[in-house]
Amino acid sequence: MNENLTLHPDGRTTLTMQRRLPHPPAKVWRAITQPEHLAHWFPATITIDGDRITYGFGPDGHITENDPPRVFAHTWGQDDLRWELHEDGPGTLLTFTHTFTDRHGAASFAAGWHTCLTALLAHLDERPFHEPTGTGRLHEDYIAILGLDPATTDEHTTRVERQLTRPADHVWQVLGGPDATPGAPPPAPFTTPGLQPGPVTRAETAKLLEYDTTGGTVRWELIAGTGHGARLVIIHTGDPAAAPAWRRRVEELAADLAG
Repeated sequence: MNENLTLHPDGRTTLTMQRRLPHPPAKVWRAITQPEHLAHWFPATITIDGDRITYGFGPDGHITENDPPRVFAHTWGQDDLRWELHEDGPGTLLTFTHTFTDRHGAASFAAGWHTCLTALLAHLDERPFHEPTGTGRLHEDYIAILGLDPATTDEHTTRVERQLTRPADHVWQVLGGPDATPGAPPPAPFTTPGLQPGPVTRAETAKLLEYDTTGGTVRWELIAGTGHGARLVIIHTGDPAAAPAWRRRVEELAADLAG
């Protein structure tokens, strides 16, 4: 695999993926531009009408570049997708880029496109494609490959944001959320070693847990994420040095969920 991320000054992120395909550019071009071929591997049902593209769900897009058989680029809502084909001996070097605003969703995007590109190759080879299992582990692999650090700090606050591979209800159960009671200590999975938690001040099932600490607060939130899992956001005020501990805690949780 050959993937990387580029962060832009405007806050957008570009995911780049390259694949060598043992098929000539003309054949690959048909597979990435014609709806009857896209139906075998693209993650949505595409209809093309002039420069307008509909995807069967979500916002429409439009074609921004069409230079056969070299470049095909189009939008999908606010995102930009670009496919570049270069001759590679008898085959094709495909460079795919996806530009988006949700940096923390990059691993979900990468895992999804990895599966799509695997299906594309199967279609080009004219062989069946079987949806893989263990996609949670693939997502976690891409967290490492792309170098996605979930933790940021400023003078007073640590913030950790991490896309998870399971829905909020499942995550809440794993964390012991059903045992969270305002006025009582938080369940241990909501804490880190060395932290002195105070009582829970607020709990909303599968959504939020908040408690006081010495000099600050800790707030866990489960919100809508990218793909099928919830997005976890932890904000710890009053102790910016807590970032490494929260980073480790979230990595442990993510690994448990993906296993």
